[in-house]
Amino acid sequence: MGFLGDFELAEEAAQEAFAIAAERWARAGTPANPRAWLVATARNRAIDRIRRERTLAAKYKLLEAPEAVHDEFHDADFRDERLELIFTCCHPALATDVQVALTLWALGGMSTAEIARAFLVPEKTMAQRLVRAKRKIRDAGIPFRVPPAHLLPDRLVAVLAIVYLIFNEGYDGRSPLLASEAIRLGVALAELMPDEPEVLGLLALMLLHDARRDARVRDGELVLLADQDRELWDRSQIAAGRAALERALALRGDATGGAYVLQAAIASLHAQERTDWVQVAALYGELSRLTGSPVVELNRAVAVAEAQGPDAGLAVLERLKLDSYLYLHATRAELLRRLKRTNEARAAYERALRLVRSERERRFLEGRLAELPR
Repeated sequence: MGFLGDFELAEEAAQEAFAIAAERWARAGTPANPRAWLVATARNRAIDRIRRERTLAAKYKLLEAPEAVHDEFHDADFRDERLELIFTCCHPALATDVQVALTLWALGGMSTAEIARAFLVPEKTMAQRLVRAKRKIRDAGIPFRVPPAHLLPDRLVAVLAIVYLIFNEGYDGRSPLLASEAIRLGVALAELMPDEPEVLGLLALMLLHDARRDARVRDGELVLLADQDRELWDRSQIAAGRAALERALALRGDATGGAYVLQAAIASLHAQERTDWVQVAALYGELSRLTGSPVVELNRAVAVAEAQGPDAGLAVLERLKLDSYLYLHATRAELLRRLKRTNEARAAYERALRLVRSERERRFLEGRLAELPR
């Protein structure tokens, strides 16, 4: 899309490239760098179309490129293009929810139906929003480029939020490739804005979480932090995450940090051999004051329960108004189970199961419910 500046033309070119790949790779085998092959093929198909139509002859001069498809591309060749795309999707001319939806569609690999579910709207409604957003980018001539330095802060909040959303889509089990893509974007952003603490904080947060990926699932089932095999943690990635966090904290000076820096600090504590729950609860308190988020308070309730006991955690939990949030009921069920308030725990598990979407989470909750004494 960055080459073309036109979502619809890019979509059509990409579809043609995948069709060619399906036919050619079956005969000749997969190329050494499939991503580069697809990008180059899509670009060449788009150029052919521009040539045929002639009405876009001026744009073709900007797209002049060799006709041959080469395999010797490297990931760095496309890093700037991904950043151009995400900054384009996060242009201030678009509403914030549209920025998020368009980026998840264009860069996160999510289907319109999946994005509609995330936004709790009908698929048709989301499809219309995406079409309007793409047309607005085209008609307004919004450039496909990383904005100049003085405009970067205006886009940064939305960009970081979207990168983290893409990471969570992958980390929660939808596709590990999404988590890897988000980390690559985080690295690129850190290279673009090396003195921005929140950029480094987000990169540290993603690296530290992703380092525990292999230990989070065993035989297809979720494994709680306390039960994870720490031998499966990626120590080099933990070290890289902590280095990014230390750089972010150094840039903040005496200040605790922004939301991503605080979350990274919490993730770093979780990556220790034994979690310091008192310190985790204190950091969640800082994060809660900074964001005012009830979800953060839910996480603080978990930390308080570990540090002071389930009664103390439950007292925090009961003040929250998150009745439609799965993890409130799942957490409440766990704390009630630990307090041996079995009937209340059963009701909380059943409420959580009515809200669950992931089959892996469903199996986990059903297992915990089945463990309750009758």
